[in-house]
Amino acid sequence: MEIIEYNSKYDEQIKDLLVELQNYLIDIDDWHTQVMLPEYREGNFKMDMTKVKNQEGKVYLSIENNMVIGLIIGVVEEKDEIDKLTNDCVRTGDIIELIVKNNIRGKGIGKALLERIEDYFKSIDCKRINIEVFGPNRKGLNFYEKNNYIIRDMIVSKRI
Repeated sequence: MEIIEYNSKYDEQIKDLLVELQNYLIDIDDWHTQVMLPEYREGNFKMDMTKVKNQEGKVYLSIENNMVIGLIIGVVEEKDEIDKLTNDCVRTGDIIELIVKNNIRGKGIGKALLERIEDYFKSIDCKRINIEVFGPNRKGLNFYEKNNYIIRDMIVSKRI
């Protein structure tokens, strides 16, 4: 297994991984609000890559036998007006995707990808890293906690 920077020859495999993650989120969603519209595959990929281009982002791919088995996408958080008024506004990295193929999780691939994006964020003087984790994704939350991430913000919801 090797970790490389983004290469467009892997775009279709990247889209497949994005779909795999969304299917996982749909499966664990106890409220059944997660969906995947037909335009998801192309649309989510395009949105992620636009953020990478416009927000000092990086994409790292874990490759084995010329197949993408994992990916991580990170961008520099855009500060809005409320951020500027209410926090220290240091540069913050945002991990917007971290996916490892479902059948090979637990082999250190996610950790290696996480370390690579952390190194990138350090190199451009980010002082923190954020990642949004879907509430029912206990496996994801446990993974980040094992890698020294802590819960700093929460969104609480109520069905009505």
